[in-house]
Amino acid sequence: MRRTAGRAAVLAAAVVLLGGAAGGYAAWSARRDPGGAAGTAATASPVTPGQLMFRAADGRVARVPLDRPSAPPTADGPRCDRFSTGGGVSVCLVARPGPVTTTDALILDRSLRQTRRVELAGIPNRARVSASGRMVSWTVFVTGDSYSQGGFSTWTGILDTRTGYAVTNMEDIPLTLGGRRYHAADVNYWGVTFAPDDNRFYATVATKGRTYLVEGDYGAWRARTLRENAECPSLSPDGTRLVFKKRVSDDPDRPWRLHVLDLATMRETPLAERDSVDDQAAWLDGRTVMYAKGRDVWSVPADGGGAPSLLVRGASSPVAVR
Repeated sequence: MRRTAGRAAVLAAAVVLLGGAAGGYAAWSARRDPGGAAGTAATASPVTPGQLMFRAADGRVARVPLDRPSAPPTADGPRCDRFSTGGGVSVCLVARPGPVTTTDALILDRSLRQTRRVELAGIPNRARVSASGRMVSWTVFVTGDSYSQGGFSTWTGILDTRTGYAVTNMEDIPLTLGGRRYHAADVNYWGVTFAPDDNRFYATVATKGRTYLVEGDYGAWRARTLRENAECPSLSPDGTRLVFKKRVSDDPDRPWRLHVLDLATMRETPLAERDSVDDQAAWLDGRTVMYAKGRDVWSVPADGGGAPSLLVRGASSPVAVR
């Protein structure tokens, strides 16, 4: 496989720091750090099914019962800038201010204790864990601070927690666009979401001022575009639909609207949330999506009907633990 040589070349590295030059495709054995560095929680209660996890207003990871989201939250987790969990594995992205901002991707166990740390360049932006807990992904901004501004660059990584290997920057994954192999210096990926098999994944790729939804094959290490104008996809629990944000306006204050895409028919449905949402939405259940808007988490039916409703106040990075 194409990845083998890259992995062997960097296996000796305990921690990978993404520097100022584009790194291409590389892998490493992620650092094991059971000592509980800053940002981790030593006394958090275990992550168990039936919880709605999220990042509270003070940055701590908190939880409420899935069936009672208005209940007082338990905020006993670590402080994170982005958070995701699945299958007893969590990822907590923590920004480290300095002359150049860096990010720690902290890999946590079921009790939110740190097991590994990966040092990254840039500003935390997106984080995802597959349902099984095997696959972890993150996106950081290495220049700029908003999709709505030009000149930004993203670096997106994928960590296989079973093997300990990771892709530090997936921009060199062989990409097929419009049925043809595509090469460009400005390719950027962000917003990975994993299928239940832990091999297929979806993400956004941007190039030449356009964004595309891509489907990737982790084992074969390749990706292909499925459609244009789709950002920050999130796969439904049954693996049949994607919620994503679509650019619908040139108004910098209202550029996006959430849509759901049926992968069998490629038919898209605009959702009832008409405010512009700059988030990688998540699935509350098979019928409802949730997302950060302003300082709160909201939900809306995934079929295009109904109306948005407030789910949790003072929250972001929501994850339903099933």
